[in-house]
Amino acid sequence: MPRATTGKIHQTRRRKVLKDAKGFYGARSVLYRTAKDARRRALQNSYIHRRKKKGDFRSLWIMRINAASRICGISYSSLIGGLSRAGVSINRKMLAEVAVSDPAAFRKLVETAKGGAA
Repeated sequence: MPRATTGKIHQTRRRKVLKDAKGFYGARSVLYRTAKDARRRALQNSYIHRRKKKGDFRSLWIMRINAASRICGISYSSLIGGLSRAGVSINRKMLAEVAVSDPAAFRKLVETAKGGAA
C-alpha cells in the first residue's frame, strides 16, 4: 500500500512543523524533512537549557555576593559559612538582591557572619 502524502492529517502536521521552523536558516525553514530535524533539535536544546538556566543564575548570584562581600572585607565562603553558623537562613538569590540594592543591610549581614565565624 503506498504511503499517503496528500491527506489532511499529513498536511496539517507538515504545516505545524514548518510554522515552528519559521525563522530558521536556509532549508531548515522551507523543506519539511530538514525542518523536522531542526525543530526536534531546537526543542531538545530548549528543554536542556531551561534546566541549565537555573545553574547559570545561581552562578550569577554567587559572583555578585562574592564581589560585594570582598568590598566588605570577607570572602564568599567565609560569609556563607558565618551566616549558616549564625543561624541566618537566606538564599543566594535574596542575598545577591540585598547586596545590589541595599549595601547597608548587606554590611549588617556581613557583621553577623563575622560574629558567627568567631
